[in-house]
Amino acid sequence: MRYEFADCVLDVDRHVLLRGGKTVPVEPQVFDLLELLAESPGKLVARDQIIERVWNGRFVSDSTISARIAAARKAVGDDGKAQRIIKTVVRRGLQMAAEVRNDAGPARDSNRSAQQLRYARGSAGQAIAFALSGDGPPVLRVGSIVYDLEAEWRLTSERAYLRAMEARFTMLRYNKRDQTHWDDPCHTNYEGVAEDILAVTRAAGFDRFAIVSEFGGIFSALRFATQYPDRVSRLAIVGGWAEGRDHREDVEGPDSIRTLIIEGWKDPGSGYAVGSLLSYFPEGPLDTVREIVREMQALYSVEQKLYQRDSGNTASVLHLLPQVQCPTLVLHGRNSAVHPLSEARKLAAGIPDASLVILETANHIPLPGNDVYDTYIETLQEFLGGGE
Repeated sequence: MRYEFADCVLDVDRHVLLRGGKTVPVEPQVFDLLELLAESPGKLVARDQIIERVWNGRFVSDSTISARIAAARKAVGDDGKAQRIIKTVVRRGLQMAAEVRNDAGPARDSNRSAQQLRYARGSAGQAIAFALSGDGPPVLRVGSIVYDLEAEWRLTSERAYLRAMEARFTMLRYNKRDQTHWDDPCHTNYEGVAEDILAVTRAAGFDRFAIVSEFGGIFSALRFATQYPDRVSRLAIVGGWAEGRDHREDVEGPDSIRTLIIEGWKDPGSGYAVGSLLSYFPEGPLDTVREIVREMQALYSVEQKLYQRDSGNTASVLHLLPQVQCPTLVLHGRNSAVHPLSEARKLAAGIPDASLVILETANHIPLPGNDVYDTYIETLQEFLGGGE
C-alpha cells in the first residue's frame, strides 16, 4: 500500500515516508498518524480514533498528541498555520486536506486485525504457539526484541518490520520454550530447541526455508542449522554475537546494563529501565524504545531479565560456526556498544560462505525512523529472497 499526496509518498509496507523523493525519518507513532489520515482523505478523524489507532487506546496527554501532530505536519512539509495537508477541526479532530492517491485499494489495518495463533507440540510435549503471515518464499524468524508473538503484534516497530517482510515472504514466528534456571545462568538449557523448531516448521508446512535470527535467537538458529542442514537454505544473523561479555578480553568493570535492570525494572517506565534498552538503541527513536520497554516490563520479571542478560554474557557459539553449511549473512551496527562489531566479524570469519554487512548506526538493530532502516530491510530481503 502506497499513499501519494502533495509531494509525499507514504509507503506502508516498507514503513517509509518520502518527500520530494527523499526519505524523511519519522517516529512510528507519527507514521501511524499519517497512515490513519491518508486512509480517509477529506473525512474527519476524531480524537478518540487517533488515540485508539496510534496509542492502542492508552491514556495520553493533550501535549503528547499535539507534539505528534506537529511532527507529522513537519514531516510532510506542512505547519499549524498553513494546514495545507493536515487540517485541525477545532475540538473535534483532524482531516487530511490534501488529495490522496493510493495504488492498492483499501488499506490493511494491522493495528486492529486479529493475529491467528496455531500450536505445535514440542520435544518435551509442550504446546508451542506460532503464527504465519504474508505470501512468498518461506522464512522462519528466530528471536526478536521481545520474543513474544502477542507483544510483537502490539509493538509499532515490530508491525512495521512484519509489514515489510510479509510483502515478500511467508513469515513464520513462534514462542520459544522457557529455558530459564534462575540460579545458574551459566548452564542455559538449549537441549531440545532444534527439535522444537523442527516441530513448528513441520506444523506450518515448511520443508526447506530461510532463517532470520535476531539477538539471542542466534543460539537456537545455529543449533538448528547445524543439526538439520538439509532444511535450511539461508541464514541471516542480525545483531548476533559469537562470544558473550564474560569471554571478551577487552571488557572491564561491572555490567552497567545489569545495574540499570536491578535499579529500575520493577518501576514501570522508569528512567533506569528505559536506559537499559537505550544501551541497545542509543539512536532511538525514544518513543519506540519506551513502547518496547513497557511491553518487556509487562512480560518479564527482574529475575527473568537478569537471567537473559547473564546467559547472553556467558554464551559462546564458536564451536558451532564451522558446522554451518548454508549461505549466511551477518548484519551488524558499526557502533553497537552492547555487542561490538568485532563479535560480528568473528561470526562471519568462523562460518564458511558467510558475508558481513556493516550498518552505519549505533543501534544494535535499526528501528523504523533510523537513517539506515531502509538499507537494513532491503539488504535482508535481497539476501533471504536469493536463489540457492
